[in-house]
Amino acid sequence: MQVSMFHLMPHRELPDDFEQRYSSVWVDPPWWELADARRVGQYYNWTLDELTYAAKMGLDGVCVNEHHQNAYGFMPGPNLMGAALARATNDLNTAIVQMGSTLPTTNPPIRVAEEYAMLDCISGGRLVAGMPLGSPMDANQVYGITPIEQRERYYEAHDLILKAWQSREMFAWNGKYQQLGKVNLWPRPIQQPYPPVWVPGTGSYSTWEFSARHDHCYCYLSYFGAQAALQVMNGFWSFVEDYGLKKNPYRAGFLQLVAVSETDERAELDYAEHVKYFYNKCLHIPPHYFGPPGHQDYRSLEKGIRSGFANKMQEELGRLKQYSYRDFVDNQFVIAGSPATVREQLRQAAKDLRVGNLMVLLHIGSMPHHLTIKNISMFATEVLPYLRDLWDDEGWENEWFPERLRMIRQPAAAGS
Repeated sequence: MQVSMFHLMPHRELPDDFEQRYSSVWVDPPWWELADARRVGQYYNWTLDELTYAAKMGLDGVCVNEHHQNAYGFMPGPNLMGAALARATNDLNTAIVQMGSTLPTTNPPIRVAEEYAMLDCISGGRLVAGMPLGSPMDANQVYGITPIEQRERYYEAHDLILKAWQSREMFAWNGKYQQLGKVNLWPRPIQQPYPPVWVPGTGSYSTWEFSARHDHCYCYLSYFGAQAALQVMNGFWSFVEDYGLKKNPYRAGFLQLVAVSETDERAELDYAEHVKYFYNKCLHIPPHYFGPPGHQDYRSLEKGIRSGFANKMQEELGRLKQYSYRDFVDNQFVIAGSPATVREQLRQAAKDLRVGNLMVLLHIGSMPHHLTIKNISMFATEVLPYLRDLWDDEGWENEWFPERLRMIRQPAAAGS
């Protein structure tokens, strides 16, 4: 199994009464009341240090993503972070997983193709090209994309990027949303015909179909743990089977919050306040921000309503503020505890969901830098080795990982 560290880069020091004083962590939190640019610069550098440390400790990839106007995770330019990480890890066998640049909000989308090609060249062919649709908060409210156009723009941008990477000749693109007379990318990716593409999603039927049609890796991103994800992933694998594709576990990815300490009791002492900070403050978002009319296509909307999944997620969000640390751990929103506890639960979760590309969120909410380093270190040395062989007995190849890294098991750096 391939395991990568995911990092949101949140604001780590929101006030205790943040959720009482402010309506949302996303779109409209006032910068001048809550943040200081010099302190934020420290957050960015800590984030880069933490991801670089994870790479040195043997994780298979480091992941960043794109969001705007929020304190939940503010990397508006993920490729700036990716460039720093690509250069810092050039002596390591670690994938640069861009989860990633949002396609509909980048105009023209060949900017994504160009920057991803740069990252693949800088890293020596270690890029994973994430292609997210974008949240309604980012795309619709902040960047002004009309919700009903968002998926159409996404599909067109995707097709343009892949053609731009592969075409041997300059070409004109006359799409509905993009008209470009001369497309002739410099540079091109090292990986041919193009880097592996990961498509993040939250359970939409259309995203399953899109991933399957183009043979991309579908990555379910959720903060509600493997138990809640089971319905979504069972549906995805049924769809894959019906579509006539092999149920290669590396066709899927999953994001899980993880916190490791010496014992279960010590884990609660170390991490409880930071877990509660994440769920109470970083997910303090009004429900109506999530679903503007037109953002979700009709088939996915209908499927979510009929299955009850949409209502279940809304109910879960409403209960978060009443949850204790034990509630988050017992429901496996966060897999936390001693190394033995974490590796047993995490291995079982990956097996139940049948995922071969696991992303672990090892920095959670307000965790300070030193505690994040401890979490990474304990995960890398005492949990990661027990996950490696999960799918080896089935003989699958990870076709959705940089080819030069697929068979490499990078050891943790002693004393890092």
